[in-house]
Amino acid sequence: MKKLLIIYFLLSTFLFANSSILIISSYHKGYEFSDNIISGLEKELYKHQDIDFNLLYMDAKRITSDEYFKNLKNLYKVQLQSRNYDLVIAIDRFAYDFVLQNYHEFFLDEAVLAVGIENFSSIKAKKYGVENKVSALIEKRDLSSNVKLIEMIIPTVKKLYVLNDKSINAKHTEPLIKELFDEFDNKYKLIYLRENSLEDLEERFSKYEENSAILFIRFYKNNDGKLNKNQAIQKFINNSKVPVFITDSIFNKKGAVGGKIVDLEKFGNKAGLMALDILENKNYEIKSFDDLNYVFDAKKLDQFTLAVNQVPYKYEIVNRRLTFYDKNRGLIDFVFTISPILVLLIIGLFHNIYLRKKTEKMLLQRIEFDSVLLNAIESPIFWQNKDGKIIDSNKKFCNFLSLQSEDIYGKKLGDFKNNENALKLLSILDKYKENKKQNTVFKFQTSKNEKKIYFIKQTLYCDSKTKETGTVTIFTDITKEKEYEVEREKNQEFVIQQSKLAEIGEIFSSIAHQWKSPLVEITTIAQESFYSSNTNKNEDESYVKDIMTQVDYMNKTINDFQNFIVPSNKKKVFDAKESLDSILQIVNHNIKYNYIDVSIKVLENTNTNIYGYRNEFMQSTLNIINNAKDELLKNDLKNRKIDIEFYNKENKLFITIQDNAGGIETSKLKKIFKPYYSTKKDGHGIGLYMAKMIIEDKMNGKIEVENIKDGACFKMILGNVE
Repeated sequence: MKKLLIIYFLLSTFLFANSSILIISSYHKGYEFSDNIISGLEKELYKHQDIDFNLLYMDAKRITSDEYFKNLKNLYKVQLQSRNYDLVIAIDRFAYDFVLQNYHEFFLDEAVLAVGIENFSSIKAKKYGVENKVSALIEKRDLSSNVKLIEMIIPTVKKLYVLNDKSINAKHTEPLIKELFDEFDNKYKLIYLRENSLEDLEERFSKYEENSAILFIRFYKNNDGKLNKNQAIQKFINNSKVPVFITDSIFNKKGAVGGKIVDLEKFGNKAGLMALDILENKNYEIKSFDDLNYVFDAKKLDQFTLAVNQVPYKYEIVNRRLTFYDKNRGLIDFVFTISPILVLLIIGLFHNIYLRKKTEKMLLQRIEFDSVLLNAIESPIFWQNKDGKIIDSNKKFCNFLSLQSEDIYGKKLGDFKNNENALKLLSILDKYKENKKQNTVFKFQTSKNEKKIYFIKQTLYCDSKTKETGTVTIFTDITKEKEYEVEREKNQEFVIQQSKLAEIGEIFSSIAHQWKSPLVEITTIAQESFYSSNTNKNEDESYVKDIMTQVDYMNKTINDFQNFIVPSNKKKVFDAKESLDSILQIVNHNIKYNYIDVSIKVLENTNTNIYGYRNEFMQSTLNIINNAKDELLKNDLKNRKIDIEFYNKENKLFITIQDNAGGIETSKLKKIFKPYYSTKKDGHGIGLYMAKMIIEDKMNGKIEVENIKDGACFKMILGNVE
C-alpha cells in the first residue's frame, strides 16, 4: 500500500511539474458567487504543490463600461507580457468573453477553461480562433425540478413568482425561464418579475399570500444599475412573507426555504478536476454540472408550516432546532469525553497554526511574485497619487533617475531639484498632459549614456479598499522599433533605386538593340565598298579599318554601359580597381574633353577584392567622380585633377578620391550625405545619400568626406576578401 502511494505521488509530481494556471474572475474579491467557486477550485489545485497559479480579479458586477475593459486590457498586458501559462481559467461570462476577445494579444497557445457560464457557443469560440483550445463547465440551474419540488412541498400552490434581475447574466437564463413557462403555465399562475428595485420587492412581499411561492434566480442589480449587496438580498429573502426557493448555494442557510441547488464550492471542485485533466491528458470537453443537492432550512419550514418528508430524494436539513442534547452537548462531552476533546483541541490548534503559516507563506510568495514580475518588466513604471507623489515603482524607474527606491517614494518629481533626469521627465510629462497625441514619444539619455526613445502611456487607477486615486505611468522602450523603421525605409529606398536602374536598363537594352543593327549595316557597307572599289586598295583598307575600329569601340561602350546599368541581383566578390576602370572607360570622353586629368594609384601589395554589389559600387564611385567633375568645371581651373588611390590597412581596402576644386563649404560638409540635400542649384540630393546607403548599409563599409589643401577628399573603407 505504501509503495502504491509513493508511486502515485511521484507520478502526480511528474505529470504536473512546472504547470502554470492563470485564473481570471469576472468579479471583485469578496463577491460570494465567484469566491465560492474559486475556493472549491483552489482546494483541488492545492493538492498538487507543483502547480503554480495566479489569480486576477475583474469588477464586471459593478463596472461594465467599454472604457473599463479597455483600461483593464492595458493593465493585464503589462502584467502578463512576461508570463506563459499552460491553462487559463475564466470564472463566469465576463472573464470568458474578455479572454476570447483578447486571446491573441495575451496568450500564445494556452488552453482555456470557462467555468460558471450558463451556455456555450462553439460559433463564438470559432470566431476568435480558439475552438480547439476551449473547455467549459456549464452552470445550468434546474428550474423545472425546483418547480416540481415546490409542488411536492406546497401541493396547493396556485401562484408562482419567478424572480430575475435585468443584468447581462440574467439574459442567458431567459431561455430556461421560457421553457419553464411553456411547461407549467397551464397548471397554475406563473408571474415573471423583473422589478425596478429591491425595495419594490420588499414592499410587494411584505404580506402573506396563501398558496404562493417565489422561485428566486437572482436579483443583484436594480433597473438603474445599482448593485445590491448580498446582505440586502439576504434580508429581503429572510423577511419575505412568501416562501422563497433558491437555485444555488449563495443564500443557503440565509432565509430561503431551500431548493434543488448548485453547490458552488462543489462546482469549483469539479472545475478543478477538469483543469487537472486538461493539464494531464489534453482533454477538451463541454460539460454541464448536474451534481445538484436538495437542501432545506428547518426554521423556514417551521415558519411556513411545510414538510419535506414526502420528497423522494436524499436531502439535507440546515438550521435545525436544538434538542436538549444539542443545547447541553458541551457539558455532556466534557463529562464523558474530556480527554479526547482536549486532544482534538490541541490538534485543532496545531492545524490552525499550520493554516496560518501556510496562508502567510502564500501571501509572501504572492508579494514576492508581484515584485519579481514588476521588476522583470523592461519598461520603467511608477505610480503617483492624486497629489503627484510617487507611491511605488519598479527598479527600471529607479535606474531611470539614478536613485534608490527609498529616496523616491513619497516625493514628487519636482522635489529633485538637482536631478536632471527627474526634471527632464517632469517637463516631458507636462508636455504630454498638454497634448497626449503629439507628445507620446520622447528621447532620453539613460544613466549608462545610452540614447533611447520611449513611448509614454498613462492610466488612472483607484484602490478599491482605500478609494485612493492616482496615475500609473509606463515608459516603453521603442528604440529598436524606431531603428527597424529607419532601416526599413532605407531598404525601401534601395529597392526603389534598384527598380529605377532596372527600368533604365530595360530601356537602354532596347536602345542598344536598335543601335547594333545600324552598326552591323555600317560594317557591311564599308566592307562591300572596299571589295567593289577600283581605287587604291591601301587607302581603302585604311579607311575601312578606321570605320571598323570606331564600330568596335561603340559596340564595346554599349556593352559596358549595358552591363553597368543593370542592378546587381546579389552580393559577390569583385575587383574594385577593375570596376573603377570600367566606370572611367564609360565616362572617358566626358572627362577627356573637359581637360580633367584622372590618375589611379594602387600601392604595392594591395588586395583590391571586396564583397558586395558591383554595379551599385560603380554607381557610387561614378556619383563621386561626376560631382568632382562638376565642381572642377564650375571653377574653370586650368590644372583640373582627380586623384584616386587604393591601399590596404588593418585587413581593409581604403579608396580615396580627391580633387583640386577648392573643397566644400564647412557648413555644408556634414549635410551632403543627407537625403534630398544638394549643393547644386538643380540637384536632387539623392546621389551621395544612395552612395552612403550602398557603401555603409549594404556593403558594411564606411564612407566619409573631408576638405584637404586644394579640394575635397572622399574616403571609402571596405572589407577585403582573400
